Amino acid sequence: MNLYKKQFQLALMIAISMSISLSSCTGSQEKSTEKTAAVKEEGHSEEEHGEEGHSDEIELTEQQMKAVDIQIGKIEEKNLTAVVKASGQLAVPPQNEAKVNLLSGGIIRRISVLEGQKVKKGQVLAIIENQDMIRLQQDYLSSKNGFSFVDAEYKRQQQLKAADAGTGKSFQLAEANYHAEQSKIKALERQLQQLGISPSRVSSGKISSEIPVVAPIAGTIGTIAVTTGAFIQPGTSLMDIVDNSKIHADLLVYEKDLFKVHIGQKVSFRLTNQENQQIEGVLNGINKSFEDDTKGVIVHAVITRPLSNLIPGMYVTGLISVGTALAPAVPVDAVVKAEGKEYIFIVEEEKAEAKEAGHGTHFKKVEVVTGVSELGYINITPLEKLPANTRLVTKGAFYLQSKSSGPAEHSH
Repeated sequence: MNLYKKQFQLALMIAISMSISLSSCTGSQEKSTEKTAAVKEEGHSEEEHGEEGHSDEIELTEQQMKAVDIQIGKIEEKNLTAVVKASGQLAVPPQNEAKVNLLSGGIIRRISVLEGQKVKKGQVLAIIENQDMIRLQQDYLSSKNGFSFVDAEYKRQQQLKAADAGTGKSFQLAEANYHAEQSKIKALERQLQQLGISPSRVSSGKISSEIPVVAPIAGTIGTIAVTTGAFIQPGTSLMDIVDNSKIHADLLVYEKDLFKVHIGQKVSFRLTNQENQQIEGVLNGINKSFEDDTKGVIVHAVITRPLSNLIPGMYVTGLISVGTALAPAVPVDAVVKAEGKEYIFIVEEEKAEAKEAGHGTHFKKVEVVTGVSELGYINITPLEKLPANTRLVTKGAFYLQSKSSGPAEHSH
C-alpha cells in the first residue's frame, strides 16, 4: 500500500511540473510575439518617416504663398527659335597659337616672363648664351670689312673694261668675287636677324654671346617648360603663347541636322563646366568631310564678345538657331538650378481635397532639361511625363528651392 501511495505522489509531482513549464513557455512566446510586433511597428514607422524625409514635396499655406508672392501658371506653347544642339570645344586658329623655339642651342641665363602674363609681339621673353654666336658675329665683321677691297677691285675692273685697258678674264673674276661676298654678307645678316642679333649693332663693334628670345605673336604666356641655367638643344620649345582674341568653338553636328545648318546663323553657347555660363557667336565655317568614326561634321563658330576667362579646350554646348517653332516654355523665373541640374515645381492636383480640408497647397520638384531662352521665356523638357494642364510655380520657385534644400524639406 505504501508503494502505491509513493508512486501516485511521484506522478502528481511530474504532472504539476510539466504544467508549470508549459505555462512559462506560452507566456514567453506571447511576450516575444508582442515584442516582435512592437519592433515591426516601430520599424515601419521609422521607414515611413525616412521616406518622408527624402520627399521632394513641399506644402505651403495660402498665407505663406501670398507673403513670398508665389504665382501659379501653366506650361505654354511659345514661338521660340528652333535650334540644333551640338557639343564641342573652344579653340583658337593656328596663327593665334605659337610655341617659342630656338634655332640655336645654349644655356638659359634669364627668363623675363611668368605663366599667365600678357606679352606683345617682339617682346624679349628670355636670354640664351651661346659662345658659337661670337664666331658668327666675327665672320660677319670679317666679311663686311673685306668687302670694301672686293668692291674697290670690282669698280676698278669696270673702269678698265670701259677704257678697253683690261682683260675680260680679270673683270669676270672681280665680278664673281663681288657677288659672292655680297651674298655671303646678306646670308650672315639673315642668320643674325633670325637669332635676334642686330647686324648694325655688330657692325659698330658690339659683339655678345647672349641671344634674346622674342615673342613671335602677341598673347598670353602658357606653360613655361624650362628653367634658368638649363641647356637647351635647337628646336626645343621653351614656352607657349596663346592669343584668345580670336577664340572660336568647334562643334560636332550630326548628319541628320546638317541640312538645317548654314553659315551666318547665330549660336548660343553654354560652358559645360562653368555653371552653364552663356556666350553668343555666329557660324562662320562648315567642314566638308565627316570626322573619324562618326557621322558628324565639325562646324566653326566665332564668339561675338570673347570673355577673359575663355580658354582653348573648354567644353561647350552650342544651340544653333535654325528658324522658329512652337515649343513648351515657362517663364525664366520658374526654373531653378541645384547641384548642376534644373527643376520646376508643379502643383499636385490630386491633393486638392486635403487643401479643402484646411491644409496648404502641395508642390513637387520635377527635373527638366532647358533649351533656348527668349523674351523672358525658356524652353523646357520634363524628364517625367506630366499630366495635361499641369500647373506649376511661375514666380517664387527660388523660395521653394531654398525651402526644399533646408530643414523645411522634412516637415509636412
